Amino acid sequence: VQLVESGGGLVQPGGSLRLSCAASGFTLRWYRMSWYRQVPGKERELVAGIDGGGGSTDYADSVKGRFTISRDNAKNMVYLQMNSLKSEDTAVYYCHAMGVVGPDYWGQGAQVTVSS
Repeated sequence: VQLVESGGGLVQPGGSLRLSCAASGFTLRWYRMSWYRQVPGKERELVAGIDGGGGSTDYADSVKGRFTISRDNAKNMVYLQMNSLKSEDTAVYYCHAMGVVGPDYWGQGAQVTVSS
């Protein structure tokens, strides 16, 4: 089982990035997928989540209207489109998979830095 994030990097305030999460080793449609983020010294926080079919999403208040989570089960991919980025969005972003039974899975993380 593997989750691999990509698409992180350095962007100016107001800019956009799209994170991708490539899943392998399990049936993606059976898992609720989420993006979390963490900054040093703070707890990991939930940014956005999407159900197995992609019909239901939820977001942290801090990113509503700016971030969009989506998934393509046929391609085993999950995405996080991040627009109007702010300096406070700087963090390591993690992809997370949660099934009804069994263990959760985490990716290794992708650094997003918003700075001028």
